[in-house]
Amino acid sequence: MLNIDDKGNGGSGSDITLQEIIQQPKLWEETLGIYKNHKEVIEKFIQSIDTKGKALRVIFTGAGTSEYVGNTVRDYLEDGEEMTFESIGTTDLVSCPKLYFKEDTPTLLVSFARSGNSPESLAAVELGEQLVKDFYNLAITCAKEGKLAVNLSKEENSFVLNMPEKSNDKGFAMTSSFTCMLLSAIFVFGKDSLEEKEKAVEKIIALGNEIIEREQEITKLTDFDFDRIVYLGSGSLYKLSNECRLKILELTAGLVVTCNESSMGFRHGPKSFVNENTLIVSLVSSDPYTRQYDLDMLEEVHLDGISKKNLSLSQGKIEGEWDKFELEDKGLEDIYLAFPYVMIAQMISLITSIRVGNTPDTPSKTGTVNRVVKGVTIHSL
Repeated sequence: MLNIDDKGNGGSGSDITLQEIIQQPKLWEETLGIYKNHKEVIEKFIQSIDTKGKALRVIFTGAGTSEYVGNTVRDYLEDGEEMTFESIGTTDLVSCPKLYFKEDTPTLLVSFARSGNSPESLAAVELGEQLVKDFYNLAITCAKEGKLAVNLSKEENSFVLNMPEKSNDKGFAMTSSFTCMLLSAIFVFGKDSLEEKEKAVEKIIALGNEIIEREQEITKLTDFDFDRIVYLGSGSLYKLSNECRLKILELTAGLVVTCNESSMGFRHGPKSFVNENTLIVSLVSSDPYTRQYDLDMLEEVHLDGISKKNLSLSQGKIEGEWDKFELEDKGLEDIYLAFPYVMIAQMISLITSIRVGNTPDTPSKTGTVNRVVKGVTIHSL
């Protein structure tokens, strides 16, 4: 369906989005280089924060896909004596600031932003500075000319980490921006050594290239008439499933209805969403224990026989009677599997958008949903 040519063109109003999906393996390598070049100064900035003997409260924030970056990485990180981690959307921080900002708790706000021009991103910083005595900022952004990057680059208690230039997606949906910011968060806050991180990046690049080579297989598996989709996962992959769900909702402009849930939680009511026009996609965990619960649900919905198709994404081979997309087993843990998994979900969204007659680069035909949110009134506190 996509008919990707040597220049990465797909036609059907999808050229920009398609190119931004398939460029990701190259950008992951570039993101690693950016981190390595800034590693020492980032560590020095964080270590210089005076917490007055308390643990530094790290809040990941953003809106929409940018929020899902923090949600996905949060469960991978371990709280310790030096740092604790939370993920709170800018939409929550701005609408209920007194509920989330703590005056006497030293706080580092980590803002994920594609454009850096969303009103909520800017307001979250202002409210934090207003309400928290010891407040610091780390912006991980794809637009060095955006208001967030420009403003924070002038502040003493702030640091701006700019992503690769091409990660500032020109298409409607966030694709490269999501994965580059997620990778940077893992680099900055993950406890693995630099060598271990480099090895993991090498593996996800290989899997990303494998996905591009197998595009026709993805098309064959998902180019059929469904109007509902469910994404399931466990742990970090459950949090990732929200981003997978959002991509197809955005690119089809709601013509395909979406749902996401944890594998175990799905049977507690949300399974009512499934009908005969539903595609169920499971993001299968690499952890042997967790994987059992993902496979149990796949087996259950297969035996139910009420969905149109069930599809598993996995690292290595798995047993089951449903449809499968099995990646080469690289021994990656789930936080790194998020990269090939979301890339597949992006491709499914693109394929489905074209199938339903939409244009992925500009999916909102009414113009009421925009690349950078509009119409937000920020009220004075």
